[in-house]
Amino acid sequence: MEPGDDLRLALELAELADSITLGRYLASDLRIDTKPDLTPVSEADTAVERALRERLAGARPGDSVIGEEYGPSTAPDSTRRWIVDPIDGTMSYVRGMPTWGTLLALQDGDEVLLGVVSAPALHRRWWAARGAGAWVLDGLHDRPRQIHVSAVSELADAQLCISAVNEWEAIGRLDAILELERRCWRTRGLGDLLSYMLVAEGVAEIGLDPVASLWDLAATQVIVEEAGGRFTDLGGTATAEGGDALASNGLLHDAALAIVGR
Repeated sequence: MEPGDDLRLALELAELADSITLGRYLASDLRIDTKPDLTPVSEADTAVERALRERLAGARPGDSVIGEEYGPSTAPDSTRRWIVDPIDGTMSYVRGMPTWGTLLALQDGDEVLLGVVSAPALHRRWWAARGAGAWVLDGLHDRPRQIHVSAVSELADAQLCISAVNEWEAIGRLDAILELERRCWRTRGLGDLLSYMLVAEGVAEIGLDPVASLWDLAATQVIVEEAGGRFTDLGGTATAEGGDALASNGLLHDAALAIVGR
């Protein structure tokens, strides 16, 4: 199987997901439930994950799948695993904010091979595969364009994207994130997928999360790295499985870790 076949499949899966999420976005009768961790899950979340699992079962029956809503399905004889976040930013989705999207990644062993991030309400889709660069298709251009991180080399000139301040307070790192904010030129509280994609596009220099799961980070990791950036957990390990994350243009990574790292 050629690597391009997997990327083509991932982009097809993103199209399928978009058709479902957009179909229920802003619907007055959207059904919303509460998961055991007290976070919301909409009927669109579960519908997307079911549809993607069904498509993968037919197209890649030998691969495992792990998703936010239905957990892992294991193929013991394969090292390959598809990672699915049907709607990253469900709280935004159910409130009508457009900063949500579907995240898809393919992992082989410990390496994430490719990632797709599709944000249809923003008319944007990003993707990357190892060794093939990072790309975006937006509503302003007819063709995909390759993206690269910025060349900003001083924190004082950097744009910082942070998640909710109360999440940093909950892990006892409020002073650290406020110090990083003071050191940077400008801060925006974007959160979710958008902070990482803006780093990959070179629009922002640092994006980070104090609490995150594998399906929140796998696709964004490979896109940031293929755009020339660096992606680690807050301990400095290059992984999407550390439970938190820091993405940067690479030039500012160590400086940011020195302030917020664990």
